[in-house]
Amino acid sequence: MKVFVIDVARCNGCYGCQLACKDEHVGNDWMPYAKPQPDTGHFWMKLLEKTHGQVPKVKLEYTPYPCMHCDDAPCLEKSDAFYKREDGLVILDPVKAEGQKDLVEACPYGTVYWNEELNIAQKCTGCAHLIEEGHLPRCVDFCATGALRFGEEEEFAEEIARAEVMKPELGTRPRVYYLNLPKLFLGGEVWDPDIDEIIEGAKLTLTGTDGFQMVTESDDFGDFWFRKLNAGSYTLKVEAEGYQPVIKEGINVDKSLNIGDIPLTKIK
Repeated sequence: MKVFVIDVARCNGCYGCQLACKDEHVGNDWMPYAKPQPDTGHFWMKLLEKTHGQVPKVKLEYTPYPCMHCDDAPCLEKSDAFYKREDGLVILDPVKAEGQKDLVEACPYGTVYWNEELNIAQKCTGCAHLIEEGHLPRCVDFCATGALRFGEEEEFAEEIARAEVMKPELGTRPRVYYLNLPKLFLGGEVWDPDIDEIIEGAKLTLTGTDGFQMVTESDDFGDFWFRKLNAGSYTLKVEAEGYQPVIKEGINVDKSLNIGDIPLTKIK
Protein backbone atom coordinates (compact mmCIF):
# COMPACT_ATOMS: atom_id res chain seq x y z
CA MET A 1 0.00 0.00 0.00
CA LYS A 2 1.27 3.44 -0.96
CA VAL A 3 1.57 6.44 1.34
CA PHE A 4 2.59 10.07 1.15
CA VAL A 5 4.96 11.33 3.85
CA ILE A 6 5.20 15.11 4.09
CA ASP A 7 7.83 16.83 6.25
CA VAL A 8 6.50 20.34 6.79
CA ALA A 9 9.83 21.47 8.28
CA ARG A 10 11.46 20.92 4.88
CA CYS A 11 8.87 22.88 2.92
CA ASN A 12 10.16 26.33 1.92
CA GLY A 13 6.93 27.57 0.35
CA CYS A 14 8.13 27.55 -3.25
CA TYR A 15 4.70 26.34 -4.47
CA GLY A 16 6.50 23.94 -6.81
CA CYS A 17 4.22 21.03 -5.89
CA GLN A 18 1.12 23.06 -6.66
CA LEU A 19 2.53 24.23 -9.98
CA ALA A 20 3.72 20.73 -10.90
CA CYS A 21 0.20 19.40 -10.33
CA LYS A 22 -1.18 22.09 -12.63
CA ASP A 23 1.42 21.34 -15.27
CA GLU A 24 0.60 17.63 -15.17
CA HIS A 25 -3.18 17.92 -15.25
CA VAL A 26 -4.26 21.21 -16.85
CA GLY A 27 -5.07 20.50 -20.50
CA ASN A 28 -4.09 16.82 -20.20
CA ASP A 29 -6.48 13.89 -20.36
CA TRP A 30 -5.37 10.99 -18.17
CA MET A 31 -8.37 8.70 -18.54
CA PRO A 32 -9.58 6.52 -16.96
CA TYR A 33 -8.33 8.42 -13.89
CA ALA A 34 -8.85 12.06 -14.73
CA LYS A 35 -10.09 14.42 -17.37
CA PRO A 36 -8.23 17.74 -17.77
CA GLN A 37 -8.06 20.01 -14.74
CA PRO A 38 -9.29 23.58 -15.39
CA ASP A 39 -6.81 26.46 -15.47
CA THR A 40 -8.16 28.05 -12.28
CA GLY A 41 -10.15 27.15 -9.20
CA HIS A 42 -8.76 23.65 -8.63
CA PHE A 43 -5.92 22.76 -6.27
CA TRP A 44 -5.52 18.98 -6.34
CA MET A 45 -2.26 19.68 -4.54
CA LYS A 46 -2.70 22.82 -2.47
CA LEU A 47 -0.12 24.64 -0.37
CA LEU A 48 -1.65 25.97 2.84
CA GLU A 49 0.03 29.16 4.06
CA LYS A 50 -0.30 30.25 7.69
CA THR A 51 1.17 33.21 9.55
CA HIS A 52 1.92 32.61 13.24
CA GLY A 53 2.41 35.29 15.87
CA GLN A 54 2.53 39.06 15.81
CA VAL A 55 5.24 41.53 14.77
CA PRO A 56 8.11 41.29 15.44
CA LYS A 57 7.79 37.59 16.32
CA VAL A 58 6.25 36.10 13.21
CA LYS A 59 6.69 32.71 11.56
CA LEU A 60 5.32 31.78 8.15
CA GLU A 61 4.63 28.09 7.65
CA TYR A 62 3.55 26.08 4.62
CA THR A 63 1.73 22.75 4.51
CA PRO A 64 1.21 20.74 1.29
CA TYR A 65 -2.39 19.52 1.20
CA PRO A 66 -3.58 16.89 -1.31
CA CYS A 67 -6.42 14.37 -1.14
CA MET A 68 -5.77 12.28 1.97
CA HIS A 69 -6.53 8.95 0.21
CA CYS A 70 -8.19 7.70 3.39
CA ASP A 71 -8.65 4.02 4.18
CA ASP A 72 -12.04 4.80 5.73
CA ALA A 73 -12.89 7.60 3.33
CA PRO A 74 -16.38 9.11 3.79
CA CYS A 75 -16.51 9.77 0.05
CA LEU A 76 -16.48 6.01 -0.63
CA GLU A 77 -19.77 5.73 1.25
CA LYS A 78 -21.24 8.75 -0.52
CA SER A 79 -21.11 7.42 -4.08
CA ASP A 80 -19.78 4.54 -6.15
CA ALA A 81 -18.11 7.19 -8.29
CA PHE A 82 -15.31 6.98 -5.70
CA TYR A 83 -13.24 3.82 -5.48
CA LYS A 84 -10.04 2.68 -3.81
CA ARG A 85 -7.25 1.03 -5.76
CA GLU A 86 -5.28 -1.89 -4.39
CA ASP A 87 -2.32 0.44 -3.82
CA GLY A 88 -4.43 2.65 -1.53
CA LEU A 89 -5.14 5.59 -3.87
CA VAL A 90 -8.70 6.88 -3.84
CA ILE A 91 -9.95 7.70 -7.34
CA LEU A 92 -13.00 9.68 -8.46
CA ASP A 93 -14.23 8.06 -11.67
CA PRO A 94 -14.53 10.87 -14.27
CA VAL A 95 -17.41 9.16 -16.06
CA LYS A 96 -19.50 8.41 -12.98
CA ALA A 97 -18.75 11.86 -11.55
CA GLU A 98 -20.40 13.64 -14.44
CA GLY A 99 -23.26 15.89 -13.39
CA GLN A 100 -22.84 15.08 -9.68
CA LYS A 101 -21.97 18.42 -8.15
CA ASP A 102 -22.98 17.17 -4.70
CA LEU A 103 -19.83 15.00 -4.67
CA VAL A 104 -17.86 18.13 -3.80
CA GLU A 105 -19.38 17.88 -0.31
CA ALA A 106 -18.38 14.21 0.10
CA CYS A 107 -14.89 15.04 1.36
CA PRO A 108 -14.53 16.49 4.90
CA TYR A 109 -11.06 17.74 3.92
CA GLY A 110 -12.42 19.88 1.08
CA THR A 111 -10.29 18.26 -1.64
CA VAL A 112 -13.03 17.58 -4.22
CA TYR A 113 -13.63 20.31 -6.80
CA TRP A 114 -16.29 21.06 -9.41
CA ASN A 115 -15.31 21.51 -13.07
CA GLU A 116 -18.02 23.73 -14.52
CA GLU A 117 -16.84 23.37 -18.09
CA LEU A 118 -16.76 19.58 -18.09
CA ASN A 119 -19.70 19.26 -15.66
CA ILE A 120 -17.82 16.81 -13.42
CA ALA A 121 -16.43 16.56 -9.88
CA GLN A 122 -12.64 16.09 -9.75
CA LYS A 123 -9.82 15.51 -7.27
CA CYS A 124 -6.21 14.43 -6.83
CA THR A 125 -5.52 11.01 -8.34
CA GLY A 126 -2.11 10.59 -6.75
CA CYS A 127 -0.96 10.67 -10.38
CA ALA A 128 -2.13 7.06 -10.76
CA HIS A 129 -1.28 7.19 -14.48
CA LEU A 130 2.38 7.89 -13.62
CA ILE A 131 2.57 5.33 -10.84
CA GLU A 132 1.44 2.62 -13.23
CA GLU A 133 4.48 3.48 -15.36
CA GLY A 134 6.81 3.23 -12.38
CA HIS A 135 7.13 6.98 -11.81
CA LEU A 136 6.50 9.17 -8.78
CA PRO A 137 3.55 11.58 -8.54
CA ARG A 138 4.54 14.85 -10.20
CA CYS A 139 4.34 16.87 -6.98
CA VAL A 140 6.75 14.47 -5.26
CA ASP A 141 9.12 14.29 -8.20
CA PHE A 142 9.24 18.09 -8.46
CA CYS A 143 9.81 18.82 -4.76
CA ALA A 144 13.31 20.31 -4.50
CA THR A 145 13.67 20.01 -0.72
CA GLY A 146 12.49 16.43 -0.18
CA ALA A 147 9.50 17.61 1.83
CA LEU A 148 7.22 15.37 -0.25
CA ARG A 149 7.85 11.64 -0.48
CA PHE A 150 5.82 8.70 -1.75
CA GLY A 151 6.24 4.96 -1.60
CA GLU A 152 5.40 1.71 0.10
CA GLU A 153 4.07 1.99 3.64
CA GLU A 154 6.70 -0.32 5.10
CA GLU A 155 9.48 1.88 3.72
CA PHE A 156 8.31 4.73 5.96
CA ALA A 157 7.34 2.68 9.03
CA GLU A 158 9.71 4.52 11.37
CA GLU A 159 8.52 7.96 10.29
CA ILE A 160 4.85 6.96 10.26
CA ALA A 161 5.20 5.86 13.89
CA ARG A 162 5.91 9.47 14.91
CA ALA A 163 3.83 11.21 12.26
CA GLU A 164 0.46 12.96 12.47
CA VAL A 165 -2.54 13.08 10.15
CA MET A 166 -4.93 15.87 9.29
CA LYS A 167 -8.14 16.00 11.36
CA PRO A 168 -7.55 12.76 13.29
CA GLU A 169 -10.90 13.25 15.04
CA LEU A 170 -12.64 12.23 11.80
CA GLY A 171 -11.30 8.69 12.07
CA THR A 172 -10.79 8.43 8.30
CA ARG A 173 -7.32 6.79 8.53
CA PRO A 174 -5.57 9.00 5.94
CA ARG A 175 -2.66 7.66 3.91
CA VAL A 176 -1.01 11.09 3.92
CA TYR A 177 1.28 11.38 6.94
CA TYR A 178 2.80 14.60 8.26
CA LEU A 179 6.01 15.26 10.12
CA ASN A 180 6.54 18.56 11.96
CA LEU A 181 3.05 19.96 11.47
CA PRO A 182 2.83 23.62 12.50
CA LYS A 183 2.25 24.11 16.23
CA LEU A 184 1.69 27.18 18.36
CA PHE A 185 4.46 29.22 19.95
CA LEU A 186 4.81 31.77 22.74
CA GLY A 187 7.53 34.40 22.43
CA GLY A 188 8.66 37.64 24.01
CA GLU A 189 11.61 39.66 25.28
CA VAL A 190 13.15 40.19 28.72
CA TRP A 191 14.73 43.56 29.56
CA ASP A 192 15.85 45.99 32.26
CA PRO A 193 13.95 49.28 31.85
CA ASP A 194 16.20 51.16 34.28
CA ILE A 195 19.18 50.90 31.97
CA ASP A 196 17.18 50.24 28.79
CA GLU A 197 19.04 47.00 28.06
CA ILE A 198 17.96 43.48 27.25
CA ILE A 199 18.63 40.68 29.73
CA GLU A 200 20.46 37.67 28.36
CA GLY A 201 20.28 34.27 30.04
CA ALA A 202 17.07 34.87 32.00
CA LYS A 203 15.39 31.60 32.97
CA LEU A 204 11.81 31.23 31.76
CA THR A 205 9.56 28.41 32.97
CA LEU A 206 6.24 27.76 31.26
CA THR A 207 3.73 25.53 33.03
CA GLY A 208 0.33 24.34 31.94
CA THR A 209 -2.27 21.73 32.70
CA ASP A 210 -1.59 18.03 33.21
CA GLY A 211 1.89 18.69 34.61
CA PHE A 212 3.20 20.33 31.44
CA GLN A 213 6.45 22.25 31.93
CA MET A 214 8.98 23.74 29.52
CA VAL A 215 12.09 25.74 30.39
CA THR A 216 14.16 28.03 28.18
CA GLU A 217 16.49 31.06 28.44
CA SER A 218 16.48 34.46 26.82
CA ASP A 219 19.07 34.71 24.05
CA ASP A 220 21.67 37.38 23.35
CA PHE A 221 18.92 39.65 22.05
CA GLY A 222 16.78 39.12 25.15
CA ASP A 223 14.32 37.09 23.09
CA PHE A 224 12.73 33.81 24.14
CA TRP A 225 10.60 31.22 22.35
CA PHE A 226 8.46 28.32 23.52
CA ARG A 227 7.68 26.22 20.44
CA LYS A 228 5.38 23.32 19.59
CA LEU A 229 2.74 24.25 22.14
CA ASN A 230 -0.82 22.98 22.28
CA ALA A 231 -3.65 25.44 22.75
CA GLY A 232 -4.37 26.13 26.41
CA SER A 233 -3.82 28.34 29.43
CA TYR A 234 -0.27 28.75 30.72
CA THR A 235 1.69 30.38 33.55
CA LEU A 236 5.07 31.95 32.83
CA LYS A 237 7.76 32.54 35.46
CA VAL A 238 10.74 34.75 34.60
CA GLU A 239 13.90 34.68 36.73
CA ALA A 240 17.28 36.38 36.37
CA GLU A 241 20.16 36.76 38.79
CA GLY A 242 19.93 40.05 40.66
CA TYR A 243 16.31 40.67 39.62
CA GLN A 244 12.94 40.12 41.23
CA PRO A 245 11.08 37.24 39.58
CA VAL A 246 7.99 37.93 37.51
CA ILE A 247 5.02 35.57 37.22
CA LYS A 248 2.38 35.94 34.51
CA GLU A 249 -0.69 33.77 34.95
CA GLY A 250 -3.61 32.96 32.69
CA ILE A 251 -1.77 33.33 29.38
CA ASN A 252 -4.31 32.06 26.86
CA VAL A 253 -2.56 30.51 23.88
CA ASP A 254 -5.25 29.78 21.29
CA LYS A 255 -2.96 31.04 18.54
CA SER A 256 0.76 31.75 18.34
CA LEU A 257 1.42 34.67 20.65
CA ASN A 258 4.04 37.39 21.05
CA ILE A 259 3.64 38.29 24.70
CA GLY A 260 5.84 41.37 24.22
CA ASP A 261 8.41 42.93 26.52
CA ILE A 262 8.74 41.67 30.09
CA PRO A 263 10.52 44.23 32.32
CA LEU A 264 12.46 43.00 35.35
CA THR A 265 13.28 45.07 38.43
CA LYS A 266 16.67 44.80 40.12
CA ILE A 267 16.78 43.60 43.73
CA LYS A 268 17.88 46.46 45.98
